[in-house]
Amino acid sequence: MNASLIPAPLRQLPWKLLFVVVGIALFGLVVLYSAAAGSLTPWAQSQGIKFIVFLVMALALARIDINFWRRVAFPFYGFFLILLILVELLGAVGGGSQRWLDLGPIRIQPSEMMKLAIVLATARFYDLLPSGQIRTWTAIWPAALMIAFPAALVMLQPDLGTALMITAGGLSIMFMAGLPMWLFVTGIGAVAVIAPLSYFFLLHDYQRKRVITFLDPESDPLGAGYHISQSKIAIGSGGLSGKGFLNGSQSHLDYLPEGHTDFVFATMAEEWGLIGGVLLIAAFIYVTRWGLAVGQRAERKFDRLTASGLSMTIFFYVAINIAMVMGLAPVVGIPLPLFSFGGSAMMTVMICLGIIMSIDRKNRFSRTSSFR
Repeated sequence: MNASLIPAPLRQLPWKLLFVVVGIALFGLVVLYSAAAGSLTPWAQSQGIKFIVFLVMALALARIDINFWRRVAFPFYGFFLILLILVELLGAVGGGSQRWLDLGPIRIQPSEMMKLAIVLATARFYDLLPSGQIRTWTAIWPAALMIAFPAALVMLQPDLGTALMITAGGLSIMFMAGLPMWLFVTGIGAVAVIAPLSYFFLLHDYQRKRVITFLDPESDPLGAGYHISQSKIAIGSGGLSGKGFLNGSQSHLDYLPEGHTDFVFATMAEEWGLIGGVLLIAAFIYVTRWGLAVGQRAERKFDRLTASGLSMTIFFYVAINIAMVMGLAPVVGIPLPLFSFGGSAMMTVMICLGIIMSIDRKNRFSRTSSFR
């Protein structure tokens, strides 16, 4: 078909990326269908509708000029920082945590959007910072405070996983902005010193149990270590090719808690085995590499940092979740994006992809203009 017959907005879309993203989501729906013992309800149908809505939203965001996000980066950050403060003052409590704001007919979780806001705000900060000051103290303390304030507020909710995601997103921007390596080496050393103190004085009891469980899950196999133990059993029993679709015993017999949310990767691995797990991880790697490549091609610093930072946000979602369900990291409640049942993580990731697609569209336009 003649390319001129295809509308320009459609030609500008990164179709390979979209096929991979849709493929991940469809695979997730298949796993959720199986987790419900071969039923579209209560998870697969709802998840499919959410994905369609958020996919349309991402495509709409791809049409918004990236300069819009550049202009609103600081106000966007400030707005959600205020909402995080309001959560501490007026937030609704659920499941022992105070993470939501009830605004009449809707309930919002500001910490989820702060994962995006911290990337945009720190990228804008380094976009404004003169290149000659990148190795001075001026390049460190404002960004460090921008990261520390929301991370501390989220820790108070308490939500260790989201606080780690916010911190990781901000630090990724600092690293990619070109801050000296000694700063990060020193930071790692400081964490090594502070971590034992945090365990005794900052973490809540249930968070301490998660750390103990991570170090020795067999110490309490029927209590705090139950999630990890059952997750490992599910993943290991899948073998190379899995038990087969609808044949996962751990999830169907309710041995695996949260098998449709945080531990959905274990549900998948039991039925689809190592092959399914490798293909899923490869798909997420493609998405991350695509986003980083978009950042490398961008001409403006804000565009480069934003695309790279949002790509790393997606990477942290995937890496932390998979490490968690395999017992390689403490259980911190991070879902597998586009796969775990629920809308918050899916919304965040699709917004990330929408903004990165906007940067990609700008890159394509710049290359086209340069050839004229």
